[in-house]
Amino acid sequence: MSVLLSIAILALLILVHEAGHFAAAKLQGIHVNRFSLGFGPVLWRYQGKETEYAIRALPLGGYVGFPDEDDHSPYPPDDPDLLKNRPVLDRLVVMSAGVMANLIFAYLVLVLMFASVGIPSVTRIHPGILIPQVMPDSPAEQAGLEAGDVVLQAADRDYSRIADETAALAALNDFQALIRSSENRPIPLEVQRGEGDPLQLTVIPEARGETVAIGVTLAPNQEITLRPAQSVAEIFTEAGNAYQRVVMLNLNGLQQLLQNFQSTATQVSGPVGIVKIGADLARDDAASLFNFTALISINLAFLNLLPLPALDGGHIAFLILEAIRGKRLPKHLEERVMQTGLAVLLGLGVVLIFKDTLAIVTGSG
Repeated sequence: MSVLLSIAILALLILVHEAGHFAAAKLQGIHVNRFSLGFGPVLWRYQGKETEYAIRALPLGGYVGFPDEDDHSPYPPDDPDLLKNRPVLDRLVVMSAGVMANLIFAYLVLVLMFASVGIPSVTRIHPGILIPQVMPDSPAEQAGLEAGDVVLQAADRDYSRIADETAALAALNDFQALIRSSENRPIPLEVQRGEGDPLQLTVIPEARGETVAIGVTLAPNQEITLRPAQSVAEIFTEAGNAYQRVVMLNLNGLQQLLQNFQSTATQVSGPVGIVKIGADLARDDAASLFNFTALISINLAFLNLLPLPALDGGHIAFLILEAIRGKRLPKHLEERVMQTGLAVLLGLGVVLIFKDTLAIVTGSG
């Protein structure tokens, strides 16, 4: 059930993205002849007055089709309401609307979370620094650290006497500073894992791009409960704060990928990996699932903004070039670049699906 829920969330986010393109075109009176959720064999089809709506077997994609290059188009080539005949600004609005739809939807998801699930509130602080996640093939994993471990001591720093939220944040910042200043130098750790005796481990931070890291996420070791919102204003304020954190999380992840592509590319997940993450979160609690939805929605927006052929960012880049040049690039050049980009993206998708599936089957992911 959790896997189906995760797939449904991905399909919903794709639907939101494509609906953004569709709405931007329709509101400007631009002809749209196809709106499809998914790829592959058609499961359901409805022919509207102008547009064919379809749901296909593979819900991990979608597209909005325009009759501009359709040999059977009922519109003359010089129809002013064909997308290709519209000014650059009109086309730019259509191409960027999917990204905007995902960004807006992510905020609405967070608003719904705080309105329905409640506002997170710290009820108790425990000693130590929590490690919620350990990256594959990282110095932390090599040292034996696992998700859920609590760091009680690091070198000469003692984090076992934390008593309040201020001290917890100070300890977190101190541990991060220790890691950044210890490139290629061992840091002895005392780690609490479950109810057993503390473990003695040693981690060696390494340079990753412009920073030094051990490949973990860190968090205060605290208990959080959910309380009802006190006002509508609090819901929107908390949603705004959470939205900012999720945006920064995506930007930092993208920056790390670009700065140190070789080591971080192995951590990139495709559709299968994303579905697995969502399924795991669905078994936890509703708040985690809401956060997952917002995170992936913003991630989808940012990825589509990359200036790569076949992505929205690629189309936007062509439109910007057209605006600068005062005329479109040669048609054959655009088609060649887009076809090459599409082939590369499809190939990457196949590789990621194979990698994620293999990791799940072998138990390594």
